[in-house]
Amino acid sequence: MDAPRKHQVSLRGASAKEITRDDLLQKVSRERELRNYAKRAAAAALFVQRVWRRFKVTKMVALQLQQEWEMSVNNYNGVMTANWISNNLLRPFLFFVTRFSNWYRKVHSKKTDSMRICFTILLESLNSSDSKLNYCFLAIGTSEERIIWCYQAQRLISLGFSVLSEYSECNSGAQDITVVTSLAMRILVMLTDLKGWKGITDDNCLDADLAVKGLVEFIGSSKSGSYVSIARYISALDKHSSQMKVVTQADEKFFITASAITLAVRPFSLTNFDGERPCMLNGNHAAKQYILYLMSIPWLVQHIPPVLLPALKHKSIMFTCFQALLILKEDVLMEMSELVNSEVLVSFKDIPPVGWSLANFICLATGKENNYVDSGSFNQGLDCALYVHVIVTLTESLLACLDNIEWLKKKKSLQTDAESSTHESLIMPYMDQFRPVCQQWHLTNLLASVNRDATNKAETSISNSLECLGKLDLCDIALFYSNLLRVFSAFSPIRGSLPVLNMLSFTPGFLVRLWSELEDSFFSEDNHMSDNHLSENGNHKAFEKIPKQASKDGASKWVSVLHKFTGKSQTATDCTDPIDSHSAPSKVNLEPSDVWDIEPMRQGPQGIPKSMFAVLHLFCATYSHLLLVLDDIEFYEKQVPFKLEQQRRIASMLNTLVYNGLSHVSGHRNRPLMDCAVRCLHLMYERDCRHPFCPPDLWLSPARKSRPPVAVAARTHEIISANLRSDDSSSSPSLGSVITVTPHVFPFEERVRWQRWKSGRFSRVTGSREIPGQSDSEVEDEELEEYEEDEEFEKYFDDAT
Repeated sequence: MDAPRKHQVSLRGASAKEITRDDLLQKVSRERELRNYAKRAAAAALFVQRVWRRFKVTKMVALQLQQEWEMSVNNYNGVMTANWISNNLLRPFLFFVTRFSNWYRKVHSKKTDSMRICFTILLESLNSSDSKLNYCFLAIGTSEERIIWCYQAQRLISLGFSVLSEYSECNSGAQDITVVTSLAMRILVMLTDLKGWKGITDDNCLDADLAVKGLVEFIGSSKSGSYVSIARYISALDKHSSQMKVVTQADEKFFITASAITLAVRPFSLTNFDGERPCMLNGNHAAKQYILYLMSIPWLVQHIPPVLLPALKHKSIMFTCFQALLILKEDVLMEMSELVNSEVLVSFKDIPPVGWSLANFICLATGKENNYVDSGSFNQGLDCALYVHVIVTLTESLLACLDNIEWLKKKKSLQTDAESSTHESLIMPYMDQFRPVCQQWHLTNLLASVNRDATNKAETSISNSLECLGKLDLCDIALFYSNLLRVFSAFSPIRGSLPVLNMLSFTPGFLVRLWSELEDSFFSEDNHMSDNHLSENGNHKAFEKIPKQASKDGASKWVSVLHKFTGKSQTATDCTDPIDSHSAPSKVNLEPSDVWDIEPMRQGPQGIPKSMFAVLHLFCATYSHLLLVLDDIEFYEKQVPFKLEQQRRIASMLNTLVYNGLSHVSGHRNRPLMDCAVRCLHLMYERDCRHPFCPPDLWLSPARKSRPPVAVAARTHEIISANLRSDDSSSSPSLGSVITVTPHVFPFEERVRWQRWKSGRFSRVTGSREIPGQSDSEVEDEELEEYEEDEEFEKYFDDAT
């Protein structure tokens, strides 16, 4: 075969080296991408040139039009009628004033001068009583005049709020921008107030009223940008804005602030009409914008002068906001969470917007003009039911986003740096805004509302879900304070939830009322009768032999399960258990033990109804706090706040709840309840050890049928302790095993075995000489190896860990 030629002829007719098919396709694809990129670059260049030319030409035309407009206005000597103002004054003005850029000082000065001239002429026209000179009379003129007037009025409203936003960003001491802002606010207030229109008669009052309502509705929509501009202005105010050094400047600034507040609350008047205009809460409703931008302002109550606070506290404003938030809570909370990443308002790194909304609602609902955190009563006409539901909604949203706050992450990771002190200095005054909820009058007024609703419940019928929100019961108040306890524990660096717990613990009758609610829900009539029967007899001798029997019952259950899977004989298994190797137990009537095993608590926190979850959490937290200061005379002799029969029911309920909560998988949501329940249970058990008031069988009853062997519980304790050390979790009463948190559910003999088992394992690990009489540890290890092969053990171990 001939050798390949030096030069090859390609299909294109030229001598070239042939390439493979893949290389050719890759080359063609790359050339195609380059051509497409060149086309896109050319199109982008043309677009940029077109935009730049449009901007440049528009700017030139605007500057030229502004000069001509200024000359025509200054040289005009005729009568400035309403038509002349609309055609010759506002039409060119609204065109060129929105095309000016604020980057250049010279252009900004021209823009300010033009606005001052236009606003002055327009304000004189609005104050005129002549129908031909007053600009507002165009709103009731011909159809063409009405359309033009409506468009120009809406543009003036947007321009006025834009001026207010610029005024908040620039130096407030600049006299020119202060005058222009004051004139703009005067015009907006007069345009949106029918009482400020001069010369309106009864014949044209209806048309003028509809025109004003249209402007007010436009202010409440998101198109006008009203609430964003007002929020920026209020955020830029000093915390004591009513005290200014310059009197004239303070008067102008106060007037601007008063006008901004007036315009902010004016759209709420549209919700009181009867059929003339739809007032449904849509996406652009004023209440939604008001909640999103104004109620999320940090230190809102401190920024506003005290004399203007009653406008924000009025019952019509608060009721509309409560109603809008409860109906549109998904949309409102979602958009409020997006404010963190936006640059509309201040930074929300330390506290999210929902946290500031929560504090502002509490201050506005409870504070007075002279002292916004200590008033002694709610605002007059406040709907307490809607108030409670709104605070519950906001606290739940705040607790859901606590993990996203940077300083709380640092606090949980135990990192100390210079920023932590800065955050602590911010949190302390922030938590001071929650001072009203720590007062007794706050709780007593809410309880009084519950009593009023209970009396009126039979007279009124509930027709929809909104009316359901207007009803208040004890479960709602419990959820209110339960969420606040978690908020205080998360935010307050030093005091924690102590202010709320002190108030709840020493409010007369509140703890008894909570227990009555729990007792009606968790205790049946049979349990009541059995409990009363046992307590009246007072003979606890019948309970002395039951703990041992319960121990044998629980262990025999595990031995029987072991028989099924290992196939061992009963005698072979009996010899491995030094306690179960005794004579077979005789049947004893264990019905009294079932009295103390509360059935609704057998599934732990997962089995508690949602309506009772907050009531139980609040009761455990409050009663554990009260037990710290409750002496034995009050507990045993005076029997306050509960009788000893009720104390036994409380102890049985907590004992069953804690044991089953530790035995089953408990999520992060149940951690606050378990912590409070464990703390309260330990306090009651310590008091019973010092001076018994419960039968011994009460503490053993939850684990009588499901108690694991002591070896299994000990090994579970080791695994849980190792996991806690590896996760570096904070110490919590509920983070533990059954044998450490509730050792009293094990009989005394099994607890001794556990201690001996621990001592034996320690001696083998350290190599020390074992103490005589502790050889049972080897037997325990053999039992544990047998149990680890059991599926029943795997199920229990998975639930426990």
